[in-house]
Amino acid sequence: MIRLARRSLVLLVLATLLTACGGDDSASTTSAAAGGDTTTAAAGGDSIKVGLVTDIGGLNDRSFNHLAYLGLQRAQKQLGVEGRAVTSKANSDYVPNLSALARQDYDLVIAVGFLMADAIDTVAKRYPDTSFAIIDFPWEALKSKPKNVVGLIFKQEQAGYLTGYLAGLIQKEQGMPRTKPGDVVASVGGQKIPPVETYIAGFQAGAKAADPGVKTLNQYSNDFVDQAKCKEIALNQITQGADAVIQVAGGCGLGALDAAREKGVWGIGADADQAYLGPYILTSALKKVDVSVFNASKSVQDGSFAGGKSVVFDVKNGGIGIGKISPEVPEALVDEVMKVKDDIASGKIDVPTS
Repeated sequence: MIRLARRSLVLLVLATLLTACGGDDSASTTSAAAGGDTTTAAAGGDSIKVGLVTDIGGLNDRSFNHLAYLGLQRAQKQLGVEGRAVTSKANSDYVPNLSALARQDYDLVIAVGFLMADAIDTVAKRYPDTSFAIIDFPWEALKSKPKNVVGLIFKQEQAGYLTGYLAGLIQKEQGMPRTKPGDVVASVGGQKIPPVETYIAGFQAGAKAADPGVKTLNQYSNDFVDQAKCKEIALNQITQGADAVIQVAGGCGLGALDAAREKGVWGIGADADQAYLGPYILTSALKKVDVSVFNASKSVQDGSFAGGKSVVFDVKNGGIGIGKISPEVPEALVDEVMKVKDDIASGKIDVPTS
């Protein structure tokens, strides 16, 4: 907040000079940072700058990184912050991109994703007057535990459980569209990292809770971008009898959903509500990354930002949920899933993470 205080003083002086000169013009600027594409906008309000650095999935993954960008856009519109999103093309871009924003006096710099933990640990130590946040990595696990960083973490296993429970329920429902005999559900993960693994653990646990006889298939693409890799895995799983496939692989996962569409089985989205893809989407596991970005921005603006800790988002506080459920699903099954959601929020159901 030291940097914010200095900027406020400078702005006060400038405002006084402009008033004395009778000026009333305003302007917004667009600029670029090292290492990737940028999207920026400025709006009226308290003058803070928020920078967002994507992981290698990029802004067009239509799930994880895209949600973070939506949160930044909301902060621009509702809080009046100046924002910039910088795309990372490779892991080697993380440190340069984070550093560029810190050098350019951004008040808050947000790293989007687990893979950026080492980079933010390094950069936060170099720029102690800048506030940082990292999505999907707990502050407690950062090597240096820099006090100017907050971890924004999610209990995504709870969202996985809800979608898995619904997938299990439809295995037992007679005459459901896109459901064939065999009781098999599948998941396609991106890289094998904790946020993906816990998603899948929750999904499998939910499916088995609803249908103890269900068979679960899982495979990792080791990729968050290449849709062809995820599609190939999903097609293979469908050949093995899967009639519901959840993607937990960012942009790559769109390929898995396309395989579900192509083969006439259920697809399940992740992070964002992906019902817009078509009627074959059973539902989506919601992980409200956009809310975490907005809240972090607001905390810097109002002076309540406190590094050296993690902020947890779950079903109980609304940071985790389940998306639109296909209208083809009987209302009784929807009600059952909502009951499970309430039980998770109350602690009656403790969702496993492995």
